[in-house]
Amino acid sequence: MQFNFIANRLLPSASGKSIPVIDPSDGMEFDQIQRSNAADIDSAVKAARSCFEQVWQGLSAAERGRLMMRLSTKIAAHAEELAMLELRDCGKPVKQARADAAALARYFEFYAGACDKLHGETLPYQSGFSVMTWREPHGVTGHIIPWNYPMQIFGRSVGGALAAGNACVVKPAEDACLSLLRVAELAAEVGFPAGALNIVTGYGHEVGDALARHPGIDHISFTGSPNIGTLIQQVAAERHCPVTLELGGKSPQIVFADADLDAAVPAIINGIVQNAGQTCSAGSRLLVDLAIYEPLLERLGQAFESLRVGPASMDLDLGPLIRQSQQQRVWDYLSDAQVAGIPMVAQGTVVDEAPDTGFYQAPTLLRDVPVRHRLAQEEVFGPVLCAMSFRDEAHAVELANSTRFGLAAGIWTRDGARQFRMAKRVKSGQVFINNYGAGGGVELPFGGVKSSGYGREKGFEALYGFTTLKTVALRHD
Repeated sequence: MQFNFIANRLLPSASGKSIPVIDPSDGMEFDQIQRSNAADIDSAVKAARSCFEQVWQGLSAAERGRLMMRLSTKIAAHAEELAMLELRDCGKPVKQARADAAALARYFEFYAGACDKLHGETLPYQSGFSVMTWREPHGVTGHIIPWNYPMQIFGRSVGGALAAGNACVVKPAEDACLSLLRVAELAAEVGFPAGALNIVTGYGHEVGDALARHPGIDHISFTGSPNIGTLIQQVAAERHCPVTLELGGKSPQIVFADADLDAAVPAIINGIVQNAGQTCSAGSRLLVDLAIYEPLLERLGQAFESLRVGPASMDLDLGPLIRQSQQQRVWDYLSDAQVAGIPMVAQGTVVDEAPDTGFYQAPTLLRDVPVRHRLAQEEVFGPVLCAMSFRDEAHAVELANSTRFGLAAGIWTRDGARQFRMAKRVKSGQVFINNYGAGGGVELPFGGVKSSGYGREKGFEALYGFTTLKTVALRHD
């Protein structure tokens, strides 16, 4: 049984209820978490407020940085433990779970070094005045973390908020809590003061709603669906609480005839099969120059047929989807494709060792997907790649911008002028040229435009969102 982590203590929920923890690889329960409610959120917010006012804001930036560096080192020392928790909790293959643990350590390393480098400015003004700006923390920040990358998104969100001087209350997804609860324990072990970091588990409609509505929360960071993001904005607007939202995408990979296909093909595949396609920035739309459409699909089809799906512990190309409802969601999209007569180019293989009770889906490559079909417009959140052709550069831009999303885009061309033209014309928060994802760099600001959200996390830019700017004008004559 797992407990909430509030003020450096493991506590049962006020409800006395629990939620089963399911292993996606076999569909079996192996643990339980707390089914918390508004009372638990209230306790966590009060603990965070007390810590912020009495301890946390009194620490120097350098002292906060040292604490965060100690936590980074501790996470690295426990990386295998955290990876194995993530593997069983989320169904991630071994290599992905280990990469996520390493990324979490890197986030805290990066933000530890950033703590004392968040500077204000002095501004030239009228004679007799000295004017300066200060960056100040909001106070208590709320973080609603999704299930697809709990460690990584915790690192980019909570790491930035702590570095900026905020105390944090975190609500993980009910499907993926175990690694974050353990990280909170590690933070207490390295000396984080009680209340600086609090974790409350439970369902979104109970705990997430209570967190978003709590008057003691000064800023909300949310990663999830556009629909829930809209609800959070509406609730936050009632009390003028700022929000940072990352709401997914339908990201295009745009391949021109002069592209280096030897480099593009593995990146295109990884961009849709990583984490079984359950990635906000998954390259789920493949836009291909008509001149190379057929040969590229042939190469990709051969590659897809070699992909294998199985239990997380087997460390294959893909693990299971997170839960049965997500598996059914992907099945529904593929059923729609079949009804619409959308051709399937190739599928991977679910290995015989995969239990029938697990939540598996073979990676699937579809072609000639109509631009207005829901498969080309909506986020499937599974390993389904939708290919379509374009005639020229203008048509490629039209297709790339044809959805309500704008999180990431990949552009594959050797033409330098085209690289910059496309980067400017594609509406997206991140654009990758002759790569996709840039290795997931912690240093790179991340966020979207349009329905993909607003605000930025990752990199130094995140610290601006987790602070407020104060102008101080001193008259001295």
